[in-house]
Amino acid sequence: MEHKHIAFIGAGNMAGAIMGGLVASGYPAKAITAANRSEGKLETLADELGINTTTDNLKAAEAADVVVLGVKPNMMEGVVKQLAHLNDGKKLFISIAAGVTLAHFEAWFGKAVPMIRTMPNTPSLVGLGMTGLYASDTTNKDDKAISDMLMRAVGKTAWVKNEIELDHIIAAAGSAPAYFFLFMEAMEAKAMELGFDAATARELVQQTASGAAEMVRRRDMPIRELRRQVTSPGGTTAKAIESFQAAGLEKIVADAMDAAISRAAEMAKEL
Repeated sequence: MEHKHIAFIGAGNMAGAIMGGLVASGYPAKAITAANRSEGKLETLADELGINTTTDNLKAAEAADVVVLGVKPNMMEGVVKQLAHLNDGKKLFISIAAGVTLAHFEAWFGKAVPMIRTMPNTPSLVGLGMTGLYASDTTNKDDKAISDMLMRAVGKTAWVKNEIELDHIIAAAGSAPAYFFLFMEAMEAKAMELGFDAATARELVQQTASGAAEMVRRRDMPIRELRRQVTSPGGTTAKAIESFQAAGLEKIVADAMDAAISRAAEMAKEL
């Protein structure tokens, strides 16, 4: 693939992770520019990755083939309007901001824009992310390919056909690390209540969670079947599972995911 020049407007943790993943995967550092208000972050990125940096958003975007919009949602309108005159149909814009819809971008740009909306999750920060992507009608296969490459630098990708499905990605992946953290937090607290010291309790929980996730990844079978294999009838695991199910765990999870979807829709209306 041709190494197009990529400008990141905003150099927060997620943008920094993507830039780091790109360089680590062999993408030329000289073809990447980071624009940010804080010079401290830029200095760190330049030192660690060897990329170009600037505090001038417009300068970065003008020289780029691909512009990654990585500022916070409440700052997005101002940034986009600053760059609106650059929307000539040739530059690709990629958003990594939650809740900012294609309709918002088109209103701020003043017309249709070649845009890929992405929804990465926080494990992207350690190269194990899961990102949902949606492409506007004005994009082409090359636009989709470079967007996919960009997000695969920090994990795996899943494309959706309808923009609303990005809210479903939020529920199933974007917000989901926190679900697992909450579950692990409860297990850790109970382990400490049972007498384990904090370090041991954390090790018990994190190693078990890591191992369970790796079994799901390696074994080509339904997750339900993996659960059944470790649940001997009448045994300790069976009793624990019965307790979860009696408390309505499946409904609790489904309701939580629905709540995330509803909030995503509300956030889009608040911009």
